[in-house]
Amino acid sequence: MIDHNIEECSTACFHPELTAQVKAAMPGEPLQEELARLFKVLGDQTRIRILNALYRSELCVCDLTSILGMNQSAVSHQLRVLRDAKIVRSRKQGKNVLYSLDDSHISDLIRLGSEHVQEEKG
Repeated sequence: MIDHNIEECSTACFHPELTAQVKAAMPGEPLQEELARLFKVLGDQTRIRILNALYRSELCVCDLTSILGMNQSAVSHQLRVLRDAKIVRSRKQGKNVLYSLDDSHISDLIRLGSEHVQEEKG
């Protein structure tokens, strides 16, 4: 069965100047691998829920367990994954460890991703 939704070049349409320009502008393989790892970490619903909470406020593990309805070890595990990927950061405040999004780029990813999903539904 032929899938008519897949586009194929029916004629040779090779644009050497354009393809050379695009290829030169693309990041190197190591950077593309890092980007793929970032999106892989972001591709987990529990981690997205944590990031959505941290998008709104800096929180400790206990706050996150209450918000998400999860146990502390599960939240801590996900925070470790996010921290290792440099998506969240932590800081000590007295006996508590507070978590926040690592930087404005992560905030932008959460905001833009949410806007995109809401736009798709509208």
